[in-house]
Amino acid sequence: MLTDDLDQPFRTPRSREERSTATRELFELTRTATTEAERERIHRHLVVINMEVARALAARHRSKGIPQEDLEQVAYLALVRAVTNFDLGRDHDFLTYAVPCIRGELRKHFRDHGWMVRPPRPVQEVQARVVEARDRLAGAHGDNVPLAAIAADLDIEVTLVEQALAAEGCFRPSSLDAPSNADDMGAVRAPAPLISDQSADRDRADVRTMLRPVMRHLAERDRRVLSMRFLSDCTQQEIADELGITQTQVSRLIARILGDLRELVGSVDAP
Repeated sequence: MLTDDLDQPFRTPRSREERSTATRELFELTRTATTEAERERIHRHLVVINMEVARALAARHRSKGIPQEDLEQVAYLALVRAVTNFDLGRDHDFLTYAVPCIRGELRKHFRDHGWMVRPPRPVQEVQARVVEARDRLAGAHGDNVPLAAIAADLDIEVTLVEQALAAEGCFRPSSLDAPSNADDMGAVRAPAPLISDQSADRDRADVRTMLRPVMRHLAERDRRVLSMRFLSDCTQQEIADELGITQTQVSRLIARILGDLRELVGSVDAP
């Protein structure tokens, strides 16, 4: 009988069925407990039996900016309150009562402490439900679950679903050194090199200042070719079509102009 084991270290059940049976038996014992100390021992065993459930619920929120240990503590405290407040006469399945309580406490914790960038309150309140619904519906719709399907499942507006999914990154901002999506060539790049560098901007300004007086020494056609190639980003063939010459002639023309520029930079006394 479980009554004989209450003062001994309790073995965690290995299966869901064992946990359910042991939980039900222990709650039945609370009906006949004669002292508060005995009832507290039963409650401790109930918490130990169901800690794995609390850990599993907390694990669903890992990697969202809050340490896993903190999430587990929130889940454990919610489990303790659920054990204390559970009414065996009204509810027959403890987990049916405890799981929503634990989820609610986890969502509340995220709402209060988990946002690096805080979105509007309505988005905070539905964000976890939206992500959960998206993952649940992925089996029927594949990776791209329609926003309308999530909205219908949760009975909320599509715009709110869109905002909630966009808020996923608000838990933990992405590192500037983290790889971003692959570009058109399949190369994975980090966001940091894509951000404008002030020192590079200064260098480009210095180059423009140095080239401005030099460009005045070029013929009108040469300046036009450089503008088409390096400002308008035209291909050599496009330049050839515009000038009525061949692509090979354009290639030689650009090489000659750049050579002239190099010589002029060294010879022109620019201010």
